[in-house]
Amino acid sequence: MVESTKNTNYGALATLTTVFFFWGFIAAGNSVFIPFCKEYFHLDQFQSQLIDFAFYLAYYMGALVLFTVGTARGKDLVGSWGYKMSIVYGLLFSALGAGVMIFSVYKDVFSGMLLGLFIVALGFSLQQTSANPFMISLGDESTGSSRINLGGGINSLGTTIGPLIVALALFGSAGAISDEMIKGLSLSKVMILYACVGALFIGVALLLTFSKKLPSGKVEEKTQEGTGSSRKAMILLWTMTLSLAVCFTPVFMSYRSDEAKNIIQLEHDLDLVTKDEQGKELTELTAVQLETKAQIETEISEIKKPLDQKRMVWYSAGLAVTVLGLILAFFMGKSKESEGWGAMKYPQLTLGMLAIFVYVGVEVAIGSNLGELLKQKDFGSHTSSEIAPYVAMFWGSLMIGRWAGAVNAFDLSQQTKTVLRFIVPLIAFGVVLGLTAAAGYKVDMLYWYIVCVIVQIVAFYLTKDKPALTLGVFGVLGVIAVLVGLMTKGDIAIYAFLSGGLFCSIMWPCIFSLALGGLGKHQPQGAAFLVMMILGGALIPPLQGKLSDVIGIQPSFIIGVICFAYLAFYAWFAKKSLKAQGVDFD
Repeated sequence: MVESTKNTNYGALATLTTVFFFWGFIAAGNSVFIPFCKEYFHLDQFQSQLIDFAFYLAYYMGALVLFTVGTARGKDLVGSWGYKMSIVYGLLFSALGAGVMIFSVYKDVFSGMLLGLFIVALGFSLQQTSANPFMISLGDESTGSSRINLGGGINSLGTTIGPLIVALALFGSAGAISDEMIKGLSLSKVMILYACVGALFIGVALLLTFSKKLPSGKVEEKTQEGTGSSRKAMILLWTMTLSLAVCFTPVFMSYRSDEAKNIIQLEHDLDLVTKDEQGKELTELTAVQLETKAQIETEISEIKKPLDQKRMVWYSAGLAVTVLGLILAFFMGKSKESEGWGAMKYPQLTLGMLAIFVYVGVEVAIGSNLGELLKQKDFGSHTSSEIAPYVAMFWGSLMIGRWAGAVNAFDLSQQTKTVLRFIVPLIAFGVVLGLTAAAGYKVDMLYWYIVCVIVQIVAFYLTKDKPALTLGVFGVLGVIAVLVGLMTKGDIAIYAFLSGGLFCSIMWPCIFSLALGGLGKHQPQGAAFLVMMILGGALIPPLQGKLSDVIGIQPSFIIGVICFAYLAFYAWFAKKSLKAQGVDFD
């Protein structure tokens, strides 16, 4: 009898997981870099969120260019280069971005740093487009999602370590540093950090190039059907891209307007009144100083409020363009005019693209806005140098869930898997605490977070590895968690927002499985579309940042409720849609 399963190439799998680590390390490190840059470069919350905007926009643009070129050629570029060499090219591109980052840090130019992160992420886009299907190809297809979860677990190890290492590079120690002191810090250690990261990119590229464990992963046959089969999808995506540019341009230009310049001058005048010659806040102000301070603050508010509202309108329009564009594709793909939409003619794919957009958006939004929340009086009045343990736990929460989800990647008995699903999350929780403590940070305030971990473990047992059920349950838990965070203060609220990472942890493979189900020959294109929608990490966090400038940081987390609610809806819709097509994962 012919063996129906394919043995897993564990050697190749171990080598490939290294790139997953890089993605998490850099992405999560940005969560510490954002509040640092806000203080160092005197930015508002929206401007600081441009770090995530540049980073995740690159994923979208990279995947869009690959899709456009591949469609025009009728052959997938990644398939013709081979998965292995595509990852190598991506690593070298990321190394170039690290070089730009080093130069920009040396020149102390924030816009240059954004460019460097953009180029790094462009390389990541190519790596991720290649690595996910490569993971699936390294063993039996039925366990492909488990190998992706394993890669996600390694990725989350990077997200846990990243904030700790970046914080040490920025602040020099695990001790508390005031936000006033941050403005006088040197960025030399950031240069060293990115020099090391760039060298690692090149080193891993060489390792992969000469590795005999990794197959080439070349796909010789045509993987796309030419321009005509996906012409409408390509037109829609480029129309969305140009519309986004139109919407964002007024937002960015507003920071060079006369109103913005006036605000900067007034803030300078305010510093002259409230700070000494060394830039430290005065402990006591005279009656005249208090009156002058109140007048300046009122004037700033009168100018800033309408300016922020105008920015909010334009930014919301950009978000609406993306959402409405995908909804349009959903209805057009379902119609009799579905020719030319390619993979977008499948409803589970188009709404799955929106699900990935929302999932990445809420995940990154919580992580990147958490630092600003923790600075508030009701949440501990932490300085930028003190938030690393919390950020590490948030991103570590993704590791906790993904390690549990990766259990199926190994050939174990069902009984063993059942036991490991309970033990592994607890071990992962201990690893996060241990790594944080080893970096010199206090962790005692995070001990009771184990209650949230136990809630996730129970949810794992209830959902029984069923993608639609898992996504639905975790989406509902995400809604509950954010609502608790909105209605409470202190540690309970912090734990609630942190647990958003637990409930996001397992969503990526669930969405991928549901969105690609039943696509057949359109599956490679569908996977590229899903990677493209990492764009959510570029749009939703700055939107929350701008919303926080208008209504406050804690109320701005209402965006999380909306995002998790949609993900729960998509779980129900995808299951229903797939059943109608004769596909049932549950």
